[in-house]
Amino acid sequence: MLLLGLAGAGAAVLAAQHYNKRQPGITPVASLDLNRYMGEWFEIAKFPNRFQKDCEGFTTANYSLQQDGTVKVVNRCRHEDGRFESVTGSARRVGGPGSPTLQVRFAPSWLSLVPAVWADYWVIDLDPAYRLAAVSEPKGEYLWILARTPTIREQDYRALLERLAGQGFDTAQLVRTRQTL
Repeated sequence: MLLLGLAGAGAAVLAAQHYNKRQPGITPVASLDLNRYMGEWFEIAKFPNRFQKDCEGFTTANYSLQQDGTVKVVNRCRHEDGRFESVTGSARRVGGPGSPTLQVRFAPSWLSLVPAVWADYWVIDLDPAYRLAAVSEPKGEYLWILARTPTIREQDYRALLERLAGQGFDTAQLVRTRQTL
């Protein structure tokens, strides 16, 4: 959410996610301390998707808590020609304090009352130190692995892949994100 919706990630994509049914096995973490989750995250891997098709790497997500309780989301990536592009969105928690499920939108704020512009953002794996996370949505069509650093230890990555496979994800679909030159 980890979610890089570059150049207007289209209300159609968001609407499709909003109306998807839940895939058995995909379970959010027990709770999420939103304050600890804020800050910069580096994309380590993702399921390929059409709204990131022009990103060649160096992808980040930066989250900042707003006074109204929403989260400002700034996703950024580098294109093959070397230029960076970013998109700004908003996220809101679904459920009470500690809920690990959010909804995110990259559509203009004047559309925020339209349910179809909000996409599910579930934190489905998170280490206790808030250094490595996996984000998806109920149907499991999208998956991002995020970390606080541009690279992670291979054994941590492999252990996370095993946990994700246990939730029913085909981890062979994951594509590693280039974060270093």
